[in-house]
Amino acid sequence: MKSIGWCTPLLLLATACLDPGVPTLVTGDWGGPHLGLVATVSGATLEYDCAEGRIAGPIRPDDGGRFLVTGEHFPGHGGPIRIGDPVERLPASYLGTVRGNTMTVTVTLTDSNQTLGTFTLVRGASPHVFKCL
Repeated sequence: MKSIGWCTPLLLLATACLDPGVPTLVTGDWGGPHLGLVATVSGATLEYDCAEGRIAGPIRPDDGGRFLVTGEHFPGHGGPIRIGDPVERLPASYLGTVRGNTMTVTVTLTDSNQTLGTFTLVRGASPHVFKCL
């Protein structure tokens, strides 16, 4: 009977440590300046100013809201996309945090270690991206 007395406070303490603002899986539409992200249970698509991206797997933040996922980045160019034009695919990492309705994500091209930027997104907000002309 004494063990039940000890379990209850420990269970309450463990539950109090979970942050209700951190999802176990990121889904839905997220938007902000220069980036829009649509996340599903199987991955995500990204639309930047004059570029696109893809994340091949789910975004699952840790208990602190941090995540690191990999995918591809597709640089765009001005003018029309012609049939048969080769598509440039660059490996990329997406490092970020999510709390409540706000996500911050840093995009880095892994081959060159070039950081494309850090973006702040809001769940349900429309992205503000510029199209190549």
